[in-house]
Amino acid sequence: MLSAFANLFKVKETRNKILFTFFIVALFRVGSYLPIPGVNAQVLKDQDASGLFGIFNTFAGGALQQFSVFAMGIMPYITASIVIQLMQMDVIPTLTEWSKQGEVGQKKIQRVTRILAIALAFIQSIVMSYGFNNAYQGLIKDTSLLGFVTIAIVLTAGTALLLWMGDLISQYGVGNGVSIIILAGIIARLPEGFIQVYKSQIQGAENMTLAILKIVIIVLIVLAIIMSVVYVQEALRKIPIQYSQAKAGRKMLGARSTFLPLKVNGAGVIPVIFAVAFLQLPRTIAIFWKNDNVQKIASYLDFSHWIGMTLYVSLIIAFAYFYVMVQVNPEKMADNLRKQGSFIPGIRPGKETQKYITNVLYRLTFVGSIFLAAIAVLPTMFANIAKLPASVQIGGTSLIIVVSVALETVKQLNTQLTERHYTGFMKVKGHRR
Repeated sequence: MLSAFANLFKVKETRNKILFTFFIVALFRVGSYLPIPGVNAQVLKDQDASGLFGIFNTFAGGALQQFSVFAMGIMPYITASIVIQLMQMDVIPTLTEWSKQGEVGQKKIQRVTRILAIALAFIQSIVMSYGFNNAYQGLIKDTSLLGFVTIAIVLTAGTALLLWMGDLISQYGVGNGVSIIILAGIIARLPEGFIQVYKSQIQGAENMTLAILKIVIIVLIVLAIIMSVVYVQEALRKIPIQYSQAKAGRKMLGARSTFLPLKVNGAGVIPVIFAVAFLQLPRTIAIFWKNDNVQKIASYLDFSHWIGMTLYVSLIIAFAYFYVMVQVNPEKMADNLRKQGSFIPGIRPGKETQKYITNVLYRLTFVGSIFLAAIAVLPTMFANIAKLPASVQIGGTSLIIVVSVALETVKQLNTQLTERHYTGFMKVKGHRR
């Protein structure tokens, strides 16, 4: 592992990508503390960081509680992505057609998604600034229409800048830019979480031995969660594929076998992020509409309440099925296998193959989605029982994102290393790289 890290910096191109990624992340962290003119962020400093407010604040790297230029984070982009992907499912014919045009179509869809994200960011910025000022008196100094519009423009510009920075990381850095920014925000909140755990569990504890034992148990649980996330994220179902014949140059080779890899959790961490973005709506309405009934409903829909937690779990499972079917597309996969002259042994090409792959995906996604939901909510339940700080209670969602993004980034780095004949992070048994 140490030699692999050393090899990362031996290749100039890889070294430059890593340093560039760190540079963009550093800019993100600076922007998270850059105050908006005319805002008294001190009003939010002592607010409870639990529930959805805590998750949004964590995704933004603490920028929401600072009410800085990056307070909106990239949540508008995630919301826009959900809307556009739903519209691709034969709702808007143009988007459906673009989704079938390969890379060219994806670029068009990305452009529309970003335009929608900016529009949503402006609307959400106005709603959030107005609602937060009602909920936390004294937050915004200039409460005129011009004052709210000015703040909304600054927040929207912050979201647009984050999207641009994410694109820069994707093009010139390491990993998926948007995911890296979310990862950086979560990691930035870890020190504060450790401090809160120390103050609540160790500092001033009557029985120090019991307090330390409790911390050790928490660490073991966290390690167990990390190991389980890695295991499930890497787990594959290998469907055997038979090629009737293969061609090598002018020679025709005999039949050969391979396999079709289907991930147990094919949706990755996307369902969790989508579920969080979806649950943002009741909170947004609640802070904008000062009504006791609306506030009560919003409190029920916060995932710290059992109703909100049930909805949270349901959304994770639903988005897992939705995202897997959109990304994998059994119909297209079966058609590609037929065109390549390959088939699944015992299954007829065409509709039968599509039906078989769909059934396998349903079973795999059921296991993967239940796992995601369990990891997202069980740490919260455990933290409530153990009376841990609010920052720790959202640790399950954060852990899934951190581990998933880290795995994908490591894979990308590993690919770059192996392409240059270096030993990567993941060694293949019996094969020397």
